Amino acid sequence: MESYDEWLKSVTDNTSPDTVNPSWVVTDTYFAIDENGSIVGIIDFRHELNGFLKDLGNCGYSVRPSQRRKGYATRMLQLILERARQIGMDQLQLSVERSNKASVKTITKNGGTYERSFTFEGEEADVYMIRFV
Repeated sequence: MESYDEWLKSVTDNTSPDTVNPSWVVTDTYFAIDENGSIVGIIDFRHELNGFLKDLGNCGYSVRPSQRRKGYATRMLQLILERARQIGMDQLQLSVERSNKASVKTITKNGGTYERSFTFEGEEADVYMIRFV
């Protein structure tokens, strides 16, 4: 996006079926905040998958580099799993570049199991599923 305002409008529009970008899916975006009120991470929760997202999955997240290895990503994903259950989903699909060992660990700590591999922008990536019991 060219500006924060443009990004905020896009994020806001994508929260509703009535205003979601026709090439995207309904998506909720959450910030992770530390005890001082500082943003330490962001996570997107996509309620469904379209053709573009079939490999990429229901979530995308990032933690500020200075705040990594503190459990934020694991907790963010735990909260998204709770939200997914609340809206009646029975599983989440996540993908990760194979070289991103920290994210693989986050996914598997949350119950993710390997499903398949694919190549994205020349990088080997794996798809994991988290199924709710």
